[in-house]
Amino acid sequence: MALFVIASCQLMVVLDITIVNIALPHIQSSLDFSTTSLSWVVNAYTLTFGGLLLLGGRAGDILGRRRVFIFGVLLFVLASLLGGFAQNSGQLLGARALQGVGGAIASPTSLALISTTFREGPERNRAFGVFAAVSAGGGAIGLLAGGMLVEWLNWRWVLFVNVPIGLLIVLATPRYIRESERHPGRFDIAGALTSTAGMVLLVYGFIRAAQDGWRDPLTVASFVGAVVVLAAFILIERRSRQPITPLHMFADRNRAGTYGIMLCLAAAIFGMFFFLTLFVQNVLGFSPLAAGLAFLPVSAVIAVGAGLASRFLPVYGPKPFMVVGAILAAAGLAWLTLTDVDSTYAGSVLGPMLVFSLGMGMEFVSLTLMALSNVATPETGAASGLLNATQQVGGSLGLSILVTMYGTASTNEAEKQIPDFLRQATPAERLRFEQTGQLPKPWSDEILTAGVSAAFIMAAIFTAVAALIALVVIQVRPSDLERLKGGTGPGPM
Repeated sequence: MALFVIASCQLMVVLDITIVNIALPHIQSSLDFSTTSLSWVVNAYTLTFGGLLLLGGRAGDILGRRRVFIFGVLLFVLASLLGGFAQNSGQLLGARALQGVGGAIASPTSLALISTTFREGPERNRAFGVFAAVSAGGGAIGLLAGGMLVEWLNWRWVLFVNVPIGLLIVLATPRYIRESERHPGRFDIAGALTSTAGMVLLVYGFIRAAQDGWRDPLTVASFVGAVVVLAAFILIERRSRQPITPLHMFADRNRAGTYGIMLCLAAAIFGMFFFLTLFVQNVLGFSPLAAGLAFLPVSAVIAVGAGLASRFLPVYGPKPFMVVGAILAAAGLAWLTLTDVDSTYAGSVLGPMLVFSLGMGMEFVSLTLMALSNVATPETGAASGLLNATQQVGGSLGLSILVTMYGTASTNEAEKQIPDFLRQATPAERLRFEQTGQLPKPWSDEILTAGVSAAFIMAAIFTAVAALIALVVIQVRPSDLERLKGGTGPGPM
């Protein structure tokens, strides 16, 4: 029951990233977002989530993980309620950012609770397997649930649905999860604020570049500001007695490599869900429910990959699964670059999605175990928070880069399509184009498909880099295999 409660919270937090994805076309038309600015509906959540995860992990260490876990879930519930009632884009983005704060408090605490609740060895391996499967497969479940809610109710229910789930988790937590030992420490507020602000500026720079070009003054100012603020963050962390990001954790090459791999893979998985959701609804013409069902096989295959990794990790260690998983993910994304306006779901989308999902299932279990290997108990919250932070920051930063690729490619394609449109358009269609700047079908499908294909090329590059890091950096020691089998091995470093 403790694992069920912890996994339910992680499912709610992860599910919220993609359950909103399926509603993006409806949110776009309801609240007047452009395609590039629409990514902020995802990024407003993931940036605050990723930027404050480390602070959330430290809060659990200092104040008690169960107490902090409950507070984070309650804040998440409140933000979801506010987002469901949003009447304009600003209100929705504000609520999404607040959701990210709640998720940042609850998520690392839940992962740390697994480390302290389950014994190291097969028992903890199984718990991590469930947690990783929920983390990875929750995205596809969110797409299905989002499709059902949008189809049968409206887009606001993709936010309202968190309220009853969160309240049930809050009620069950005191009953099934014991409070952890509290460790003395300080909160690194300056580190949390500078890391979050730096990432927001960096992501804004990429998205601004997609809309207004690389020479736009605000684009340049955003990148310069990001460099300055992130440099300040590093200086703060080096001088702080109790930094939010313990830099010594990067001294372990396996842990540093794990964070790098997660950064790359998160960029790929966020991009896949974001762009495929737009493609299947806008080009293939799927309804929200049909789009959600189209992604359902992803969850099943991720669970298969996670199950294989959990079972054979004690025998082979995590490195083979890290390498093979990243190669499979790269192959699936490379296959998706071949999609065009004549593609079908069965012929061009399902196959690469399944290959990608099998690889990601292998990856998440291996990465989770490696990131928390050899970590002292007082720092498990910080270590798990850092892993989650790299996932969310990598997803936000990666999605902004992919949106930039999308924007550049779609703009170039639009320049090719406009003359053809003007030759064939009726006077009414020309007038509408002059008013909105948007081309109708089938020209809009050509533009969107060209942009999506370019985004998948970059996503495939991200996963190829992850495979290279796994191959070159990760080293599995005999003591690591001993611990995975349930032996003692050396103690935490």
